[in-house]
Amino acid sequence: MSVLDLFRLDGRVAIVTGASSGLGVAFAQALAEAGADVVLGARRADRLEETKTLVEAAGRRAVTVATDVADPAACQALVDAAVEQLGAVDVLVNNAGVGTAVPATRETPEQFRRVVDVNLNGCYWMAQACGRVMRPGSSIVNISSVLGLTTGGLPQAAYSATKAGLIGLTRDLAQQWTGRKGIRVNALAPGFFASEMTDTYPEGYLEQAMARVPAGRKGQAAELAAALVFLASDAGGYVTGQTLAVDGGMTIT
Repeated sequence: MSVLDLFRLDGRVAIVTGASSGLGVAFAQALAEAGADVVLGARRADRLEETKTLVEAAGRRAVTVATDVADPAACQALVDAAVEQLGAVDVLVNNAGVGTAVPATRETPEQFRRVVDVNLNGCYWMAQACGRVMRPGSSIVNISSVLGLTTGGLPQAAYSATKAGLIGLTRDLAQQWTGRKGIRVNALAPGFFASEMTDTYPEGYLEQAMARVPAGRKGQAAELAAALVFLASDAGGYVTGQTLAVDGGMTIT
């Protein structure tokens, strides 16, 4: 087997949450190009059809399921659909997330809880449901953020707290499952990539933030998707419990 063969995902089934837009679309397309069939989950089910088309264009099967990851029953239904229609779950990409930029003295309990329910609790419900059916050699990749490691200079207490919590969750699930179940669990911590959240940033914020990024630019979705394929595939077979920052060097400044 060549080194490049280690990155192949032929014969595997991947679930991607938050697959209706942005990085979720890039993740689904990359997994399909690497050979995986992909189950697509998101609240906006109508927008999943565009992602499904990209997966099928890569020659792979795609299944779409309307999913709110804040609901444990919906998470279980997504995993059940994967098993029933494609036969297994080998890769989980916990990508669904929401963000807020509300000053801490004004953020309501409802706003804070919603971010926690989606970004942290939702990842746990998805991992829990997948962990019950995944075979040895499977992989979970949680999409955290550099804001779980450092501050971005905006009032994002709820978002930052959940992304830091997700890093802790990643470590613990890896400790529980890698040896006993053969399931690796890792996290990606993206820096600045174009997404629906970055579209809401104040005018000029991203330009100022680039001063903290040695690479001097925003990341390209394909660069993050390539890191995902590494962690999801046998290429990352000896990597578990880790958080990989893909941030152009932001966390070293």
